[in-house]
Formats: sequence, structure tokens, C-alpha cells
Amino acid sequence: MLNVDIPDVINARRMVRSFSGRPLPAGMITKLVSYARAAPSAGNTSGWRAIILEDQDSISSFWQAVTDAEWRTRSRRWNGLSRAPSAVVLLANPKCYTDRYSLPDKISAGLGNPPDGGGEDAWPIPYWYVDAGFAAMLIMLGATDVGLGSLFLGNFRGEPELKRLLGIPEPWRYVGTVLVGYPDGNDYPSSSVRNHPGHNDRIYYGRWGVAEP
Repeated sequence: MLNVDIPDVINARRMVRSFSGRPLPAGMITKLVSYARAAPSAGNTSGWRAIILEDQDSISSFWQAVTDAEWRTRSRRWNGLSRAPSAVVLLANPKCYTDRYSLPDKISAGLGNPPDGGGEDAWPIPYWYVDAGFAAMLIMLGATDVGLGSLFLGNFRGEPELKRLLGIPEPWRYVGTVLVGYPDGNDYPSSSVRNHPGHNDRIYYGRWGVAEP
């Protein structure tokens, strides 16, 4: 453990896109994923699940499902990403939330199952994805705290193949994967070409557009 303060962990966290391939200590990834149990959740539903992949065959099959040969050939990040020794596949289930909001203490919100609620479409924000994001962030912060690197890899392709590979039933959705490992020091920064918003461009006071007094 680095024994650092929470602000230091938050400020130190970065997306790591190149890993050394060095295995994690036994039990480490399970410990990091356990932190996600403390994530906030709408209605205390906790409608997310995590599948930990650690052995090389499982991780290779994961990459085959969520990438294609063309991407692996052209991506300068592929070699570094493929060396991540651990992957945490995160899933979310809308039905967990509509079922939860069909219970007596939540039914008045109108977010439960018909006929008393409007079902999934009634939710102004799909909080099942928000909750999975909270879980992902706690895993990544935990990784930073112990000197590891992490990356959140979103769901861009291959969800049906991945669900078949891992036996994931409906109506669970693949949200994304947290890769965890030791950085190799040869990281590639984001390829997004833009000016990063500063503090006053993102945080307002009292109303939209009002910078810090």
C-alpha cells in the first residue's frame, strides 16, 4: 500500500494504456473488485456484476470477442493493452432496477414494472449504467492506491460474442471492462486532439456559466 491520502489517490489516477505483463499478487484483483461493493447505487439496488478474468486463455478470448483483426493491426496501443494481466468485465441489469422500484417502498416513483410503473423507459437517466460507473471508479482508485495502473475499456464492439463466451444471460448488458496491471512506462496518451477544459470551464457557481467568484 502507498498509504497516501484520498486526494493524492484521486489526483494520481490516470488511464494506463500500456502494461508490462507482470502478474498481480495472488488475491489482489479480488481485493480491488471488493471495493466496488461500497459504490453508491440507486435504490440500493446494486444491479451490477463483475466477472474477473486472470488466466491468459480467458483474457485472449476476451480480446478476440471485443476487438477485430483490423483494429489489432492498426492500433498502436494493442501490444501494451494486450499485456494487462487482469480484466474485470462489468455488467448492468435494468430489470434489477425496475424490480426494485416495484417494491412497496419505491413504487410511488413510477419507475417499476407495468402496470404500476413505466418500466425501463420511465427512467430519465439509466442509473444501472451510472452505478456500474461508480463501481468501475472504485476499482481504478483502489488500483492506484496500491501502485497499479488501470484503464476503463468501453463497450464499442463484440457484446454478443462476449456474452456467449462468458455465459452472460439476458437481460444483463456489458458496460465495459477495467484492465488492471503494472504500467510499463511506455504509455500512449489519449489520441483526442482538443483543448482540455480548465476548472472554470467545467465547474460553475449558482447557475450555468458562472465561474468561481
